[in-house]
This record gives sequence, structure tokens and C-alpha cells, in this order.
Amino acid sequence: MIMYILTLRCDQPTAYLGLLRDNQLVDSLDWLADRSLATSLNQKIADLLKKNNLVPKDLGGLVFFKGPGSFTGLRIGASVFNTMAYSLRISIVGTTGENWQSEGVDSLLSGTNENTVIPFYGSEAHITPAKK
Repeated sequence: MIMYILTLRCDQPTAYLGLLRDNQLVDSLDWLADRSLATSLNQKIADLLKKNNLVPKDLGGLVFFKGPGSFTGLRIGASVFNTMAYSLRISIVGTTGENWQSEGVDSLLSGTNENTVIPFYGSEAHITPAKK
């Protein structure tokens, strides 16, 4: 059975979406998301799927680059992909490293499902303390 897999890397200002059919890259999209990731990501996903005559229900799994990297970018990406996995009832895996996409696809195709991915930031988040 054919499985379409969507991959996302958003740990840097330039975001990446990949669309694979089983383990073959069908299409991809890079864009300067920087501070607009929260407003651009859902539309970029829709555009990539539409360009390839697919709808979200056609997806069989998701691969997310979980870090290390940008706190905000990883948090936004994980939120969107976790929501998609839950609402579409499909598998999701998070990976790191240079071969993140191929390793994640291999995990999905072997039946792995993490249900929820947790970003790895690489260090403590620099969050402004409360003023109270």
C-alpha cells in the first residue's frame, strides 16, 4: 500500500516541507518563514498538497525535525504536526541529525508511531521571567 508522508523542518529561519511517496521524495518546498512561520505554515502545507493533487486525508504519516534549534520555530512546527497527526489519526515521528528525513521515513514505514513529538531545543529556553 502506498503511503504519502509529509516532513517538516523549521528550526531555522528557512523552513522546509517535504512530500514523499513511501521513501521517494515527490516534492519539497523551502521558504523564508522566520517570524511568519505561525501564519505561513498551514497555507504552505495546503499549497504543497494541492500542487500534488492530494488532500490531508491522503497522508499516512508525518516526520518532524525536532531539533535542536529555534525555540519558537520548533514549538510552532510541533504544534501543527501534532495536531495534524491527532486529527487525521496518522502516525508521527520526530528525528534529529543530518539524515533526519530518511531516518524518520524508515521509522514510519516500519510501523513506529510516537503519537506526539516533543521538540528538543538543545539548551534551556531563554524565557523572560514574570514581572510579578
